[in-house]
Amino acid sequence: MKSERSDFLIIGAGIIGLAIARYLREKHPSATITIIEKEPDICRHASGRNSGVLHAGFYYTADSLKARFTKEGNAEMTAYCIKKKLRINRCGKVVVARNERELGPLFELEARARANGVDVAIIDEKELASIHQNVKTRGHALYSPATSTIDPVEVCSSIRKELLDGGVIMRFGRAYLRRAGEHAVATTTGTHEARVIINAAGLYADTIARDFGFARDYIIIPFKGIYLKYTGPDKPVAINVYPVPDLKNPFLGVHYTVTVDGTVKIGPTAIPALWRENYEGLDNFRLREFLQIVSREAALFLLNSFGFRTLALEEIKKYSRRYLIGLAAGMVHRAETGRFNEWSRPGIRAQLLDVRTNRLVQDFIIEGDKGSVHVLNAVSPAFTSSFPFVRWIVDSHVKL
Repeated sequence: MKSERSDFLIIGAGIIGLAIARYLREKHPSATITIIEKEPDICRHASGRNSGVLHAGFYYTADSLKARFTKEGNAEMTAYCIKKKLRINRCGKVVVARNERELGPLFELEARARANGVDVAIIDEKELASIHQNVKTRGHALYSPATSTIDPVEVCSSIRKELLDGGVIMRFGRAYLRRAGEHAVATTTGTHEARVIINAAGLYADTIARDFGFARDYIIIPFKGIYLKYTGPDKPVAINVYPVPDLKNPFLGVHYTVTVDGTVKIGPTAIPALWRENYEGLDNFRLREFLQIVSREAALFLLNSFGFRTLALEEIKKYSRRYLIGLAAGMVHRAETGRFNEWSRPGIRAQLLDVRTNRLVQDFIIEGDKGSVHVLNAVSPAFTSSFPFVRWIVDSHVKL
């Protein structure tokens, strides 16, 4: 089998892998950069199956990497879409309280926004009605004018064109198999050597990292996300509407998203998946992977670590269209519930679990050394944060 060599080898052609290549080309214009991807094209997994929301950055504590990069990433991705004439729906977002108990966490979100320098406002019911008459809240809501939606595949395709024009090599249908030396990996189509190997493999980032001696304390637990689309001509909302989330967990609850073309959808679910690419039926089933993940999830369920049992039982109920619609219905005054009748393509969230604490990791996690760098936890809002996030990865962790 043939062997190739590059200065930089990036594993994975999702938004993080593409954005890393983009910044490396800017920083090292004469370097050889190769991306390998097991799929036949870019962003076939989380990067192409997410909601497309550009988050503003108010969910995250000020000491986190997410807080550090989301506000800046939102501004940069917005500017990128405008410059490249890509679609963007600058519709904004409100976080609504469904009862008085949620007002405390709502004001905590405002405090986090202030600490992070994010533009938000606490508004009352009358002010909310002036923004959108059909959205309802209990007492107060949080308004975020900077939240918008884009088409993630369109953005990634634009970056791919930049990379190809800049001489970056892309090898599709080339899956990582194993480490093949200090600076080499074996793939399904041969060996590839590089001075620096960068693992941005999403759902498989932890397994690749372990081949290099990293991710000893972590394992990825997959969660399946599905949205339900509204197909009527009259739209129940024209702004993204979110509930107050459980701040102890990284999921934001069932919400309304308005896409770039004006489609309204509710979701997503966060159903524990049974293997990493457990999208539908037995597609991509791998027995070893199934046994590893199910045994881990069973332990979390029995111990109810971080409330996993409660979460799993609640999320499984969301396979019911009626139940999912009922969760969303409480955030609006009126909606023709029968019009929510088309399921979206499922996505899988690659959520990192710290096996030392049996808790889900809330922030971005990077590990590595001089020869390899591993992006272990790049969950939402990684798409929003991608441009400043990858600059930090490259500047802090990648050395020629």
